[in-house]
Amino acid sequence: MDPIELTRLSPADPLRWLQRGWRDFMRCPHIGLFYGLCFCLMGHALWWVFASAPEYVLALSAGFLLVGPLLCLGLYDASRGLELGGRAPSLRSTLTAWKTRQGQMAIFAGLLLILELIWSRASLVVFAVSFNTLPSTEDLLASLLRPENLPFLLSYAAVGAVFAGLIFVTSVISIPMILDRQVDAVTAGLTSLRACADNPGVMLLWGALITLLVALAMLPWLLGLLVVGPVLGHASWHAYRQLLPPQPAS
Repeated sequence: MDPIELTRLSPADPLRWLQRGWRDFMRCPHIGLFYGLCFCLMGHALWWVFASAPEYVLALSAGFLLVGPLLCLGLYDASRGLELGGRAPSLRSTLTAWKTRQGQMAIFAGLLLILELIWSRASLVVFAVSFNTLPSTEDLLASLLRPENLPFLLSYAAVGAVFAGLIFVTSVISIPMILDRQVDAVTAGLTSLRACADNPGVMLLWGALITLLVALAMLPWLLGLLVVGPVLGHASWHAYRQLLPPQPAS
C-alpha cells in the first residue's frame, strides 16, 4: 500500500483554519451551539471536581481530551456536509455520524482511553509522592501556589504536558480521517503522528493556539466555550482537509 501523501504546511495555515472554522460556525450556528454547550458543561464538571476532589482534576482533564475529539466528530460531519453540498446536515445526523465507522471509532476511542487511564494513574502518583495528606480544599489554589509546592506543580505540569501532547499528536487529524476515508484506526493514528512529525513547528503552533483559546474561553464562567469549542472543531476539520485533500474519484 502506497504511503498517504501529506501536504506541507506554512505558519499562516492555523489562522486560516480558524477563519474557516468561524465561517462554518456562522453557517450552522445551531449545530455549533449545541456542541459548544456540551463543552461548557464538561468544563463546569471539571471545575466542580477541582473544588471537591482536586487530586482527580488532571485525570478528568485527560477525560476531557478523550471526549472532546469524539464530540467534535459531529462538527467534522457538519463541515464535511458544507464542503460537499453547501448545506450542513441536521443536528440529528451529526449525532449519529459515528455509526458509519463505528468499529474503527471504537478502536481509536479505546486507544485514547488507555492513554487517559495511564494519565490518571500518573497524576495520582504525583499527588501521592508530593503530599502526605491532601491540601485543604479551602483556598486550594493559593495553597498549591506556595513556593514550597513548586516541585509538585512542575511535576504535575510535566506529566500533563506529556500525555496531552501524546493525545494531540495521535488524534489531531485521525478522527476526521476515519470519518472521511476508509482507513483503520491504526493507519489514521500513524498518519496523524506523521503529519506532526513532518510539520512540527506548524502543529506546535496549532496546539498552542488551541490551548490559548480554550484557556481564554474559560475565563468568563466558561461561557466562551459555547463558541470557541465548535469553532475549533470546525477548524480541525479544515486542518485535516489541508493535510489530506479529497481523494480523486476513481
